[in-house]
Amino acid sequence: MNAPVPFLDARRAEALESFRVKGVPHRRIEEWKYSDVRSALDADAVAQAGAAKWQIEGNTENVEVVDLSASIPQWVRDHIPSATQNAMDTATVAFGTGGVALRVSRNKVAGPVRLDWSEHGHARLLIVVEEGASLTLVETHTVANGLRNIGAEIILRANAQFSQIIVGRKAEGVRVETIAVKASRNARYNAHFANFGARLSRSDITVALEGEGSEARISGVSALGGETHADVTTHVIHAVGHTQSTQLFKKAATGKSRAVYQGRVTVKEGANGSDSRQTAKGILLGERAEIDLKPELIIFADDVKCAHGAAVGDLEAEQLFYLRARGLPEAEARNLLIRAFLEDAVLEIADETIRAEVWRDVEAALETMT
Repeated sequence: MNAPVPFLDARRAEALESFRVKGVPHRRIEEWKYSDVRSALDADAVAQAGAAKWQIEGNTENVEVVDLSASIPQWVRDHIPSATQNAMDTATVAFGTGGVALRVSRNKVAGPVRLDWSEHGHARLLIVVEEGASLTLVETHTVANGLRNIGAEIILRANAQFSQIIVGRKAEGVRVETIAVKASRNARYNAHFANFGARLSRSDITVALEGEGSEARISGVSALGGETHADVTTHVIHAVGHTQSTQLFKKAATGKSRAVYQGRVTVKEGANGSDSRQTAKGILLGERAEIDLKPELIIFADDVKCAHGAAVGDLEAEQLFYLRARGLPEAEARNLLIRAFLEDAVLEIADETIRAEVWRDVEAALETMT
């Protein structure tokens, strides 16, 4: 029998003490220097945020769905989270009361599944994709006010595939999500982050490629206006050899908005044959907007292929001149160039229907920016 005990009680005391010591992240912590959560929320506000609500829709055939506030099976108990170095992730354990877990059994194909997060508060998300299985998950976030704080753990067994599309709609509140991925032999993790800004938004993703042949493809697009903020911080760890990772992020910002990408790739000792690429580009469409790009490589192995690049600027003057010389008004020419710039990142979404949905969100955001 499964005992109806709250999912997080076993680790709550440890997490509470850890959060008390760490406190709310702020700009004097290097990893958070672009996203000062403490300027938006104090420790009491984090503690009193409550419990986020979730709803599952779409094709749930072949997906086991578990409400973490109710009875939990053994496969969920095997992944009860502990306090981590990330204070906001730790807060989901210290102050959360539930969340949702999804599992796809061996060799099954599932999705697209749609997970909608609503209301403010903390929650945990657990995803287990068993050997040879695949899952596509679309997450949507809206935060009217307060704090939405999600801590996620993703386990990919050998030859598993998981595609995760996260859409952060424009909101007045604070949204933080911390995602930890472990990929076994020949597993593949595909992720896309579409951000349209919030008072403060931070997506923190750590991907550990722990089996030979495992791969991570991470992409994202941000279209920000007003005084919105969106930070995507990634850390891909090539723990063993013959693993691959690619990252492509495109960002456009106007008004007083701020777009951030911090990307670290670590190739551990002995992880020979690893292949990693990082690309981040941004266009500033307003004099008071800001885009911060910080790619980083840490390599302890031999015979690797690793590269990164980052660039921020305005639209290409020559391209703009070319379009205007052929009769397009300046506003229309600029709009075409902005859309062409952002489209590369959205094309990383394999599912055509989901890709079209995300692109409609991008178009809607750009209409308010240009």
